[in-house]
Amino acid sequence: MRHRLRELAQKHRRYGSPRLHDKLRREGLVVNHKRTERLYRLEGLKLRKRRRVKRASMLRVDPPQATKPNHVWAMDFIWDALINGRRIKTFPIIDTYTRESLAIEVDLSINAQRVIRILNELALTRGLPEVITVDNGPEFISRAMDAWAYQRGVKLHFISPGRPMENPFIESFNDKFRDECLNDSCFFTIPHAREIIETWRVEYNQERGHSSLGMLTPNEFYQQQQMILTTQNPQELK
Repeated sequence: MRHRLRELAQKHRRYGSPRLHDKLRREGLVVNHKRTERLYRLEGLKLRKRRRVKRASMLRVDPPQATKPNHVWAMDFIWDALINGRRIKTFPIIDTYTRESLAIEVDLSINAQRVIRILNELALTRGLPEVITVDNGPEFISRAMDAWAYQRGVKLHFISPGRPMENPFIESFNDKFRDECLNDSCFFTIPHAREIIETWRVEYNQERGHSSLGMLTPNEFYQQQQMILTTQNPQELK
C-alpha cells in the first residue's frame, strides 16, 4: 500500500491526502482514511508550496536510496580562483552509490546549456541515472534543464533552499575535492586548472580507497557491482 501511495503521489503531484485516499479506496487497498493519512505522513508526501515555474521533471516524493550504479547521481558547483584572482567555476558530478566522480567540468562560467551538454556526453559512455539530486541554482531550475530531464526520463530532486545537508554525498565529495585538490593547488590558467583537477579526479576514482566501500576504490567497487549484476541477471546490463 505504501508503494502504491508513492506511485500515485508521483503521478498526481498536486493531490493531497483525501484525493489519494479516494484513489486507494477505489482500488480496494484501504477503507479507513486515518490509515491513509498516517502513511501519507510517514512517506513525507505533504504538498509543497507550488513553485512559480512549472517543472515537468520534478520528483515529488523523497529520492530513493541508491541501490545500484547509475541509480542516483548528484551534482553541484564549486568556485575557486586562478593565481591572478580571476574566479573559476567547477562542476562535479558523482554517482551516489559507487561514489565515482563521473566528471568535473572547469571554466570561467558554466550555464544550463553547458550542463546539458556534459550530461549528454556522459550518457554516451555511462548512460543516465533515474534521479539527479541538485540544489536550486539557476542552471538547474532553468526551463532548458527541465525539458532535457523530461525528454530523457530523468527525475530531478531539488533539495530545500539553504539545506545542503539534504545532498550529503555531493557535500562529502566537495569537502574532499576542496581539501585535497583546490586548496592544495595553484592554477595559472584554465587549461592548467583542468589538467590538475582531472589528474586528481582519476586518482580519486582509481587509487583512493573509501571506508564506506570497504576501502575499495570507486572504480573497483563499480567493477564489483557490474560482476554481481552480470552473475545475477545478464539482461540487466543490456
